Amino acid sequence: MSRIRIAARHNLPTLAKTGSYYVIHICVAALVAYAVTGNLIASLTLSLLEPTVQAVAFFFHEKAWERARQRREAQAHAPAEAAHAHAA
Repeated sequence: MSRIRIAARHNLPTLAKTGSYYVIHICVAALVAYAVTGNLIASLTLSLLEPTVQAVAFFFHEKAWERARQRREAQAHAPAEAAHAHAA
């Protein structure tokens, strides 16, 4: 199995969340850009460019938070495991 497929399967919840965030962000960005510019082409260009960059950043942001959570959990369990090992 390719690395991309393995990574996609392993990160499916984060990818799904990123995808839904991306769609909502495009819609909001298009409306705001059109309200500001009054130009449909400019608003569509802006609404596709900026959210695409944001979606990639969001994915890695989520992964960083997940790693931080895992580290916190490991640190919380480490003292308990050390105490248990000492008692044995």
